[in-house]
Amino acid sequence: MLNILDLSVVLDGYTLHYDLNVIKGECVAIQGASGVGKTTLLNMIAGFLKPESGAIFWDGMDICQLTTEQRPVSMLFQDHNLFEHLSVINNLQLGFEKAPPQQQILQACQALGITDQLEKMPPQLSGGQRQRVALIRTLLRPEPIVLLDEPFAELDPESRRAAALWTREEAKRAGKTLLLVTHQDEDVSLVADRAIRL
Repeated sequence: MLNILDLSVVLDGYTLHYDLNVIKGECVAIQGASGVGKTTLLNMIAGFLKPESGAIFWDGMDICQLTTEQRPVSMLFQDHNLFEHLSVINNLQLGFEKAPPQQQILQACQALGITDQLEKMPPQLSGGQRQRVALIRTLLRPEPIVLLDEPFAELDPESRRAAALWTREEAKRAGKTLLLVTHQDEDVSLVADRAIRL
């Protein structure tokens, strides 16, 4: 279980507090108005932002004591974080101790409609295509906790629906614990087991 206990951080003079529990293997949407701290929460779980107080427990261990690299977390950023000098297929294979099987990558690319982009470089892709590449890379990583920050924002309605359905299917297949920040109710209905409003 992911337990976020009495977590607090001060940003721009405001103190943000968090208390929530996520069952292992659950997909949870995090919603709320701009500025309430949705992305801030993901950044603290991932280790990019240090909380003032509180703890984040995963399987009984306070992961606040771990470095960012040591945390059992894979995070998709709003800016996609692709390596510009590597092809799509190389981006998808990079950074794994044991790369996912080629067939798994190809099935994901087919589900998200980017099989014809595999040899292209990121600057040749549209924003939506880049977002789908980054989404696949994030979900196929071995870390058990997946954090997604507006992962479908640049997609057209058809691609958005396909990406949302694939995200839930892949998370459930791999037993991932997934936190999804989104403003869209349709994303919640397609991906999440439940929603939390901050």
